[in-house]
Amino acid sequence: MPDPSSPPRAAARGVETVDVTKRYGEAIAVDDLTLTIEPGEFLSLLGPSGCGKTTTLRMIAGFEHPDSGDIRIGGTSVVSLPPYRREVNTVFQAYALFPHMTVAENVAYGLQQRRVPKAEQRERVAEALDLVQLRRFADRKPTQLSGGQQQRIALSRALINRPSVLLLDEPLAALDRQLREDMQLELKLLQSRLGITFVFVTHDQSEALSMSDRIAVMRAGRIEQLDAPATVYDSPASAYVASFIGQQNFLHGVARADRIETFAGPVHGRWGGAPAADGTDAVAAIRPEFVRLASPGTEGPGLDGTVLGVSHLGETLQVAVDIGHDRTVLIRMPAPGAPRVAVGDAVRCTWSAADVRLFPADDLPAATHVLALPKAS
Repeated sequence: MPDPSSPPRAAARGVETVDVTKRYGEAIAVDDLTLTIEPGEFLSLLGPSGCGKTTTLRMIAGFEHPDSGDIRIGGTSVVSLPPYRREVNTVFQAYALFPHMTVAENVAYGLQQRRVPKAEQRERVAEALDLVQLRRFADRKPTQLSGGQQQRIALSRALINRPSVLLLDEPLAALDRQLREDMQLELKLLQSRLGITFVFVTHDQSEALSMSDRIAVMRAGRIEQLDAPATVYDSPASAYVASFIGQQNFLHGVARADRIETFAGPVHGRWGGAPAADGTDAVAAIRPEFVRLASPGTEGPGLDGTVLGVSHLGETLQVAVDIGHDRTVLIRMPAPGAPRVAVGDAVRCTWSAADVRLFPADDLPAATHVLALPKAS
């Protein structure tokens, strides 16, 4: 992408929500939410449908009004300001482009509404289209462009007014996988070059992990964990976060100090949050990439089983191992140099205690499939 450092733009602003609550009838969509987003930060609000992430974004934009609490941009309360008076712009999943207008006319629309002189409009439209590498398509209609190009038009239109904060509500959801991955990289590069604050709403963990400076994992209108992507992935603060971010093998048992007791014996690890009370139900979470294949009877922590299936996923090999009790452990490893195994082979699944996270079982979402052993009696 061209270097966009030359066009003048607004300084990045931080965003704060302070004790914000939003209700729809009896339902609480956002529950006493306090969040600080730093100036120039790329922060993702991540969670399943109904967790409050889009409602939070719409309140920052001014499309929804909180029932209580305050919202500040650049340290100034904006709760009483309409959307057009806030230093923010929003890109939605539905790009809402005008099909009868050209690309340039779509991008210029906001400037026209503000009655910016035509000469300045032309200059700023060219700058905005350069940001997203679409100047050569300025005279085309949106329907003549691909989904990814239309998404760039929407971005360009949102950026032309030089907002201090850009809000993005699942803008990549309509794109196919390859294009979505390409746009993830382009969005992050664009944000880092512009230096403005991005608040990105998504239910797609890979999007949040690949682009964000920090991720706020939301649940029932609250933030379950707010951390850098690597921390959220490697050290989830709860079983809910562990189950939502990436895949896990969950081993069910009974809490005992630094371990849980299962039918197969003790599974040691580190508590991801507050430890479960001794003798209560608990789960151990082990990511497939932290499980290794070994010969049956190999010493150390692990479970014996039989290879149920082998899947080649490009650079990765995935092995499903039947450990009995109608349960399966998943193992994922780099394909080059992976041990050769076939369906029916007897193997042992091993791991290091340092890679195991322990959680109270009641924190695990009800729909989560516990992949390994049933709880011990």
